[in-house]
Amino acid sequence: MSDQEKPRLAEVVKVLETLYPLKYAEDWDHPGLIVGDLNDTVGTIVFAADPTMAVVDKALAMGADLLICHHPLFFRAVHEVSGLGVHGAIAGKLYRAHCGLWVGHTNADVAYRGVAQAAADAFGLQDQVPLVPAGEEHGHAVGLGRVGTLAQPMTLRTFAQRVADEVPKTNYGIQVAGDLDAEVRKIAVLPGSGDSDFDEVRASGADVYVTSDLRHHPATDALQQAWYEASLRRQDGETGARATMRPALINTPHSAIESMWFRYALDDIADGVERATGFRPEAQRVGIVTDPWQLVLGRDGE
Repeated sequence: MSDQEKPRLAEVVKVLETLYPLKYAEDWDHPGLIVGDLNDTVGTIVFAADPTMAVVDKALAMGADLLICHHPLFFRAVHEVSGLGVHGAIAGKLYRAHCGLWVGHTNADVAYRGVAQAAADAFGLQDQVPLVPAGEEHGHAVGLGRVGTLAQPMTLRTFAQRVADEVPKTNYGIQVAGDLDAEVRKIAVLPGSGDSDFDEVRASGADVYVTSDLRHHPATDALQQAWYEASLRRQDGETGARATMRPALINTPHSAIESMWFRYALDDIADGVERATGFRPEAQRVGIVTDPWQLVLGRDGE
């Protein structure tokens, strides 16, 4: 396939930002095209959660013309990309290889068939609505996180196992807090750091909240409040599911749950580029786990 037949990076970026509009990004976030010459051509797109040096090296070995990541290369403002730091070295390596880097971060969290919907679908949630609505895209309500119901109730223990089975495996695993034998059905899912959204989760009436990066104090406060409110309901004579503490918490590895987005993104992006340009790029994933923890020690019972 000659370069003349392949779309330019500018054309591919237009497709990406139609699928995952930048207007949905949080004010502090700056997704989109981070590295790349808009006139370079794109025949192979490679996907990964994080643009680490190992990921970039692997993507280039796979022949990538464009690397699409969920997490940004630069979270904060930078003043040099000289190669004195790792981020500058990564940007330079990509430029020298004529490989672009496009990031779909909080804009992809919100979008239709984005990060949150991909995880919620994998966990079997039906009748989904956004946890924090942001508008409508292609006739679908979009927003941060998803809330939905399971086809049939199951215990928290069983649902937690479903989550563990679906989320890509890491050495960190998942953590669960709540009444393990309680029946659950309504689930809130927010891939990524989610302990700033407990108010929205409580307002949704979810039995379980699946997220990542739960810190000690916010998680403890949320659990204590949930147990306390359940005790008040029992004092008022409520029984069964209505008297159960909620929400229970399931803490997942951050990059692992977010990388579930690629179950949709590879085909959605290849399809979109083909519709727009007549050329279908090759789409592949980098098979590198980028959650940082390599070893967990000192667990109770070990």
